[in-house]
Amino acid sequence: MSQSPFQKFVPKKKNSVIKEEFRQQKKKARKEKNAYFDKLKEDKYQARMALKKGIPNPAASPKNNEAPGKTTSASKSISNAGRSAEKRAEPKSTSNKPQTTNIKSQPGSMPLNKYLAHCGVCSRRDAVALITQGNVKLNGKVFTEPGYKVLESDEVVYNGKKLFVTKNLVYILLNKPKDYITTTDDPQGRKTVLQLIKNATDERVYPIGRLDRNTSGVLLLTNDGDLTQKLSHPSYEIKKIYEVKLDKPLAKSDFDKILKGLILEDGEVRIDSLAYADSKDKSIIGIELHSGRNRIVRRIFEHLGYDVKGLDRVMYANLTKKNVERSKWRYLSEKEVRLLKYMNASKKR
Repeated sequence: MSQSPFQKFVPKKKNSVIKEEFRQQKKKARKEKNAYFDKLKEDKYQARMALKKGIPNPAASPKNNEAPGKTTSASKSISNAGRSAEKRAEPKSTSNKPQTTNIKSQPGSMPLNKYLAHCGVCSRRDAVALITQGNVKLNGKVFTEPGYKVLESDEVVYNGKKLFVTKNLVYILLNKPKDYITTTDDPQGRKTVLQLIKNATDERVYPIGRLDRNTSGVLLLTNDGDLTQKLSHPSYEIKKIYEVKLDKPLAKSDFDKILKGLILEDGEVRIDSLAYADSKDKSIIGIELHSGRNRIVRRIFEHLGYDVKGLDRVMYANLTKKNVERSKWRYLSEKEVRLLKYMNASKKR
């Protein structure tokens, strides 16, 4: 008996073209939603600025079905926000020191350095330097206090551009080659990792941590300030695995010394595991550790008299460079991002 009458009860499989169409529709909807909230935020800001300057705002006027002279709760909240902004903007003294008004945690507030990180300017650590050097203006005045709590009503300007918190977060995994430095720019004109991902996004992303110029392998770049802070903090003990190529075979005695722990110029260093990557060539070593100290892998072997000829990071935070050729990149999946955000959460101090 023919099976054709039953075909209408069998669900059709979605091919790759249809799946890609659904993905594009979701992406478009997400962009439209973000644009809507950006416009809503800008409208609220303009309303507060209008109230601050004493200009009546038609959007804040009472509705037709309300009695004249009756103030709505929305207009009250905007008016209160405007008065709060004026009060905080008034100088408390005639000294040249920056204002450091202590504001307890309020809804929608965050430290100024964290605000810059969420706007995609740089990491929180780098933002501290930008702020203390006087490169950031808050409500029209130079501000040098990184921990100052920024409210939604505040205007933050960097390099003459008003900043808004980034909603379109980007996560990129790069298989870094040699001869590229891990910085956003270089005064000496050397090649940077951002040149390799220039077509990946229009958002301003920055690398998490650093790899030496002659070190290759897994490198993450993002504009997510919270994730950058987490993966960079020693308390989370983010795992890293390197493949090391030495100028000569690693002796068994030195192998044991590394496993027991070494005392370097900046203190003791302990690794998680050590192994010969190639049983026939004992100059190729695999090393796993969670320390983020500067040039730590090279200094371990140089301390014992070895010259590191090649260093490649094959794993970082459980992410590998599988299926990513040298100098190429890919976006992280939603699952990978979710795992990163909850990685080693129990280790937080």
